[in-house]
Amino acid sequence: MPHEFQELDVRSILQNGGEPFEEIMRAVGALHPGQGLRLFAPFRPQPLFRVMDSKGFDHEVVELDNGDFEVRFVPRMGEEVAISENAVSPELWAEPSVDLDLSDLDPPEPMQRILSEAEALNPGEVIFAVLSREPVFLLPELTHRGHQWVGNFDRDGSAYRIMIRIGTGATNA
Repeated sequence: MPHEFQELDVRSILQNGGEPFEEIMRAVGALHPGQGLRLFAPFRPQPLFRVMDSKGFDHEVVELDNGDFEVRFVPRMGEEVAISENAVSPELWAEPSVDLDLSDLDPPEPMQRILSEAEALNPGEVIFAVLSREPVFLLPELTHRGHQWVGNFDRDGSAYRIMIRIGTGATNA
């Protein structure tokens, strides 16, 4: 199946001495389900391959005539389940006490709603939420606040599903 790609050219950021990682993650967070990222860089961004693999993307690399690189990050649909580093036995978590369908909301409202719900729950309670895209900024915030999470895209890539187990507080990481 052919993929639609969002383009991001980080060559000027690097040329000006900047670090493009946050811009890349912002672009990934803005992708629609099933959409890929076409990245242009002055070098082969090897460290990024592992990060994107963990986010459910395969990559294809093409060296351009001028020595720069075009990297196509292609999403894998419905295969990978992302799990927070602090998650313990998600298969044994309680049934969700809160179900949220946030798929019709634009960022940052889904993140705000989830964090607000999490504040109102007791440790061990679980939130289940459906979103229109992967919540790349929410995931580290949940971990920082001591919550555990698991998530993935549904089989057709049209929604991101996440379960969040409420923790006891912020981590000291």
